[in-house]
Amino acid sequence: MVFGDGLKGRAEFLRNAKPELVADLRLYSTEEGGRKSPIPPGWGCPCSAERNTNEAWDGFPILGEQEMRPGEARRVGFVFLSGEAAALLFRRAGSFYLWEGRFIGEATVVGRETSI
Repeated sequence: MVFGDGLKGRAEFLRNAKPELVADLRLYSTEEGGRKSPIPPGWGCPCSAERNTNEAWDGFPILGEQEMRPGEARRVGFVFLSGEAAALLFRRAGSFYLWEGRFIGEATVVGRETSI
């Protein structure tokens, strides 16, 4: 996987990317310990099948043109830096967590390439 320069380049790449899995993503609200600001298109973070960071994989939600706010839930595609290896692990687990210095959200896998 090759990204362009910075957040803008990743956002452009992700707009046209085929998701490696589709999940119902919920960002924790700020009050639940989540982020204070929205995640923009092109953003990514380590993802873990368990609520620890012993094994994490870089994941990028496909947000299109619209940022996602703390407390929001949305069905999104995901692309992983490690590709199919990470997607297979998360499909088997059925869910995964998003890490950014703390757990900021969770995703429930709904399929491989179902409509978003």
